[in-house]
Amino acid sequence: MKRIVVISDTQLPYEDRRALRNVINFVGDYQPDEVLQIGDLVDYPAPSRWTAGTKAEFEGGVLRDSEYAKRNFLEPLRTVYGGPVNVLEGNHDERPRKYLTKNAPALAESNAFNFEVLLDFDAFGVKKVEPYYRFAPGWVAIHGHESAGLNGIAGRTAAAKAKKAGTSLVMGHTHRLAISPESTGYGGKLKTIYGFEVGHLMDVRKAGYLRNGPANWQRGFGLFYVGKYGATPHAIPVEDDGSFVVEGERFGEIKRGQGGKFAPKEGTATA
Repeated sequence: MKRIVVISDTQLPYEDRRALRNVINFVGDYQPDEVLQIGDLVDYPAPSRWTAGTKAEFEGGVLRDSEYAKRNFLEPLRTVYGGPVNVLEGNHDERPRKYLTKNAPALAESNAFNFEVLLDFDAFGVKKVEPYYRFAPGWVAIHGHESAGLNGIAGRTAAAKAKKAGTSLVMGHTHRLAISPESTGYGGKLKTIYGFEVGHLMDVRKAGYLRNGPANWQRGFGLFYVGKYGATPHAIPVEDDGSFVVEGERFGEIKRGQGGKFAPKEGTATA
């Protein structure tokens, strides 16, 4: 069966560095048939409503953050993985393009601030795909901002969007991790479709707009086993230490010695 890794909401430069590094290393070890990043690859905090009217709006962070994303996501990923990488545009990824359209319409005809250009997808062999990208039999992918409606319960936003689309659907955007089924039919003849929210790989401490308040967010990513007629989704939770379990093996675990202390890396001298 084909295997597809689905990640979302890395939000660079606000990523959880350890978790993202572990996921990239896992992709290198696992060598899936496709890596699908379904939006908010880059946060682009400026321009956004959070920085409008502040000095951050004028700091020119778009190019800086684009270079950061290339250096800390695309380059490491392409170092270990040569297979297909497809990316959806999230609501954060589109911020520079929309800002230009709103504030400098005379320049908006240029595609220079489209995120696939800012991140040089062509050079990295990365393809931008459109919402409702059909990546497996009976499954489509969106970021989640394309249509209105959010549910505070993990999985239910995706389930509602899947029901509306009439097909199983994977999405990001909510930063929640859950698989939620919807069944229809009677007399034992049921059709089940799934809504799958794949979590996030962001460092929540860097989300200043939360103001240190609670958020029903879960770190994680998705894994699909794809056959000829369908696909089976798996939600992969990422623990606080950035590690996770796939097929009975833990990836990225922080090694600890006696008494729970961190074990030194190989080749590191100890006093």
